[in-house]
Amino acid sequence: MKHIKVNDLLNGSNLLQEVTAKGWVRSFRNNQFIALNDGSTINNIQCVVDLDKFPADLLKKVTTGSAIAVKGTLVESQGAGQKFEIQVNNLEVLGESDPEKYPIQPKKHSLEFLRENAHLRVRTNAFGAIMRVRSVLSFAVHKYFQENGFYYVNTPIITGSDAEGAGEMFQVTSFPLDGSAPKNEDGTINYKEDFFGKQTNLTVSGQLEAETYAMALGQVYTFGPTFRAENSNTSRHLAEFWMIEPEVAFNDLDANMDLAEDFIKSVIKYTLEKCEDDLNFLDQRLKDEEKNKPQAERSEMSLIEKLNFVLENNFKRVSYTEAIDILKASKPNKNKKFQYLIDEWGADLQSEHERFLVEKHFKCPVILFDYPAKIKAFYMRLNEDGKTVRAMDILFPGIGEIVGGSQREERYDVLVEKMKALDISEEELWWYLDTRKFGSAVHSGFGLGFERLVLFVTGMTNIRDVIPFPRTPQNAEF
Repeated sequence: MKHIKVNDLLNGSNLLQEVTAKGWVRSFRNNQFIALNDGSTINNIQCVVDLDKFPADLLKKVTTGSAIAVKGTLVESQGAGQKFEIQVNNLEVLGESDPEKYPIQPKKHSLEFLRENAHLRVRTNAFGAIMRVRSVLSFAVHKYFQENGFYYVNTPIITGSDAEGAGEMFQVTSFPLDGSAPKNEDGTINYKEDFFGKQTNLTVSGQLEAETYAMALGQVYTFGPTFRAENSNTSRHLAEFWMIEPEVAFNDLDANMDLAEDFIKSVIKYTLEKCEDDLNFLDQRLKDEEKNKPQAERSEMSLIEKLNFVLENNFKRVSYTEAIDILKASKPNKNKKFQYLIDEWGADLQSEHERFLVEKHFKCPVILFDYPAKIKAFYMRLNEDGKTVRAMDILFPGIGEIVGGSQREERYDVLVEKMKALDISEEELWWYLDTRKFGSAVHSGFGLGFERLVLFVTGMTNIRDVIPFPRTPQNAEF
């Protein structure tokens, strides 16, 4: 008999029928009540065992974490807390779990402990909920773009270009690392003999390649892994993370801001509709966490309220220059409470500044635009003032920057000048420059770090808790 998912059993459509369920034991109370979960929902189904029907040595094997199959009748539950339960006629232990050694016991575990057991943490309520939300959000990304006429493009993971000019990249080589790699006469490594015939890295962004496709297909997006060899041990950084990057021909910065806002609202709305049980659980989890914080540090809104707040309010659009004036005049700046004080125009905004603007000043998501050219990447379109570029960042409460984007520099001569000034090789990016030679046009795009979106939607505070197996400095476990 084919087993039925717990999620489907709990909707009651199989009432009074014989059903089979398979899953993992969350708890076994009084040798009578098994809480069974199969990952299809945050909710368990109660399986009621008649002690006289089953041998004691079989019931001893029904421990937290063990995999079992039960067959029985689905009935309305007499107890509180669940509508339906299975009266078990048949019980099979599929995989035993030693209760002395199984780390995920039915009690509260610290997030740090669960990170050390990332291969098992998804069996907890919190991580089951987070990962189901992540999956639905991921689908919502593709759904939005596919329904809006975008084409999905797979950009290379191994690349010879550094889109961000950041220089913090993981190198890819087939050379041995024992010093025996072939050398040039001057003692430097001869990459012409390496696998790709040149120096290559793991990608930091698919943007440059996506731009070339936007200039033929009109609207494209990438959604794939990106890598930064940045030694940042913070709650907001990963060495391997997923990036969503749409690029649109003929869109200027205003249209780019419209797209980003509409996209974010759409995927959050879809996830709210599809993940009601998981988000209600995460909402309650956050309320419980907040109770342990001092009153001043508590969020004014619950998780569900915060998500609805984003849906119901227009994002506030503010120029970088206006933001600097606000920050300079702010109390934390005047009272020297910011770690990085804002003294002058041209400062690179830090997370504390971004969060002040969103959480304290405007109290809504903020889009900052027209940044100083000096603190932004070479490909962003230079404004007529010669000082600022058509860049935009979207700032979210609790997160800071969640989206970074710009109108791209479509003028060949201006782009070449910017590359020269930053010592970026024209020879390396000859193919990118070609798009400015042959049928160039205004175009724009943005990048959204997927994990930061998952952070916001789940109410978690550490990015390591919203990706299955986090990659961070000194950690490539699992």
